[in-house]
Amino acid sequence: MKKVFYYDTQIGKIGLAEEWGFLTNLYFMNMNQPLNAKMFETDILKEAFVQVSEYLCGERKEFDLPLNPSGTNYQQTVWSELLNIPYGEIRTYKEISEALGESKGMRAVGNANNKNPIPIIIPCHRVISSDGNLAGYVGGIDIKKKLLDLEKSYS
Repeated sequence: MKKVFYYDTQIGKIGLAEEWGFLTNLYFMNMNQPLNAKMFETDILKEAFVQVSEYLCGERKEFDLPLNPSGTNYQQTVWSELLNIPYGEIRTYKEISEALGESKGMRAVGNANNKNPIPIIIPCHRVISSDGNLAGYVGGIDIKKKLLDLEKSYS
């Protein structure tokens, strides 16, 4: 059974979820929360919270957590590519699509970003539109802007 615990952060309350020793989700309060999860703080969730807190304070630029996001093969491929975007840098949906060998797959990349179950840690906030627009973000555009500004100020 999935275990979930909620924490207060500089960007609001977040939920972290773990199953079988892997971090599976990061929830913002505006997201649908798990219905059949046990409220329980585990060592993995404590460590994930420490690392997210360090990131939000500009003290951490990379995460070191066991991840197991649930998604299709294509979503997994996109999320793996997102992990290659360095701290403080951005990519466009088109650049991610091209990196995956699909010159016209921007919409599919956007859809995969939208389904990212572990935002911040899998840095979908680092992907923007070709015109510079921040586009959508599961935590809301305000949080996306805060994360990008944070990374810019500590790069």
